[in-house]
Amino acid sequence: MKLLKILAGSRRGYMHFMRIAIFVVMAWIGGLKVFQYEADGIVPFVTNSPFMNFFYNKDTRLPVDNGTGKQVAQYTLHKNPEGKVVPENIAWHKHNRTYPFSYGLGAVIVLIGLLVLSGIFSPKTGMIGGLLTSGMSIITLSFLITTPETWVPDLGGAQHGFPYLSAAGRLVIKDIIMMAGGLLIASDAAKTILKKKQEVISA
Repeated sequence: MKLLKILAGSRRGYMHFMRIAIFVVMAWIGGLKVFQYEADGIVPFVTNSPFMNFFYNKDTRLPVDNGTGKQVAQYTLHKNPEGKVVPENIAWHKHNRTYPFSYGLGAVIVLIGLLVLSGIFSPKTGMIGGLLTSGMSIITLSFLITTPETWVPDLGGAQHGFPYLSAAGRLVIKDIIMMAGGLLIASDAAKTILKKKQEVISA
């Protein structure tokens, strides 16, 4: 019973902890978007997304021959392993506008994180941040439909395709928690706003 009372009485603190947690994730991931390896890493998601691919150069989305007579997406031939820099690949990414887009996306993500954090002091901006977090998560989760790399490829093994999530897919699916968290803090902020309005009317 004591534990139940502690948990119930700590609801407000936990709600703020949710805001701080979302901010940490947003600020960290958004901040990493200024680095080459992270910018390169999001290319498969952006290129295959109908919501975002127009930010990249149109000609870099056209399929090319991979040297074996098979047509493949260009970006698959220009992947930089994390921690490694290949000059030819960097040049391709510059032409693709990979880096400017990543910088802009990172700034937006950090801004949303700041709005969420501000919800501790300002319910209105916090509500906006929560709704934007949820909306961003919907786009991220759509990658499970649009990005082939989110599923284990068919390389001869028995487990491939749905429901076998790859490392990229396992990373994406976690955004369902961010979606729920965004809606939760937006709802809490809305409740606070309504309560304050009611107090004004009552006064």
